[in-house]
Amino acid sequence: MEVLNPAPGKIFVDGTLGAGGHTEGLLQASAPDGIVIAFEVDPQAIEIAAERLRPFGDRLRIVPDSYASLSKHLLPGQAIDGALLDLGVSSMQIDRAERGFSFLKEGPLDMRFNPAQPLSAENIVNDNSEEEIARILWLYGEERKSRRIAAAIVTARKEKPIRTTVELAEIIAKAVKGNRKKIHPATRSFQAIRVAVNGELAALEAFLPQAVAALKTGGRLAVISFHSLEDRIVKQFMQTESKDCICPPQQLVCTCGHKASIKIITRHIRIAEAGEIETNPRSRSAKLRVAEKIGGANGN
Repeated sequence: MEVLNPAPGKIFVDGTLGAGGHTEGLLQASAPDGIVIAFEVDPQAIEIAAERLRPFGDRLRIVPDSYASLSKHLLPGQAIDGALLDLGVSSMQIDRAERGFSFLKEGPLDMRFNPAQPLSAENIVNDNSEEEIARILWLYGEERKSRRIAAAIVTARKEKPIRTTVELAEIIAKAVKGNRKKIHPATRSFQAIRVAVNGELAALEAFLPQAVAALKTGGRLAVISFHSLEDRIVKQFMQTESKDCICPPQQLVCTCGHKASIKIITRHIRIAEAGEIETNPRSRSAKLRVAEKIGGANGN
């Protein structure tokens, strides 16, 4: 709320509605006539958030689509005062065993944000080649034991298909036996499979330039990420778009013609303080980065 500076009459985009917490904060702070356009692909989340936010009436517009399609859902020429993404899986999704996001509870290998999409975690684990599974675990989970885990998955599925979260977690744990540290050995693999299922990194890369293009001069983009892959994409995007020249350092004369469209507000990432982590342990890995739209060639 502090960095987005909501106020009456402003228009905001919440790309990750979830249960509606951030959206509610924006609507309250922008009363009586501020507007929030909220994106969400999870029908369960939409149902919960819509009920929670019903008192705000037509000041809220819920879009049942990915935030990657932002520009498609804005009115022609519509500019916004702020955009927010709270990335990753929500507590609401993790805590529901039937959604298949957590290895701590027995559930189907699902992991889809949008249950209507065809690709699920079960498809990746049981249908992909050993090489492709290893690639996913390494690329999206930065799992150093990716090849060993992929081999164990393929060996296990020859006996019978892998159907549940607990089954998969046990296969991974056995594959990396002796490598258990502070986190469960299946943590990175589950993250990687979830990211692959939902195309999360591609959606983030698609959203960022659309958000900046839609912002009014002085409007802000805020992104909360939970793992290094997401944070790296956001950091690199903001660094690039805050420069007037992106030519190679060894090039003496600029030929790119690039003009800065934003300035970085958070020179150092904002993280949760000790008190917040104590009351909400899942906030311990959250990182907030903020940028502000500036005028000029690329500004509104």
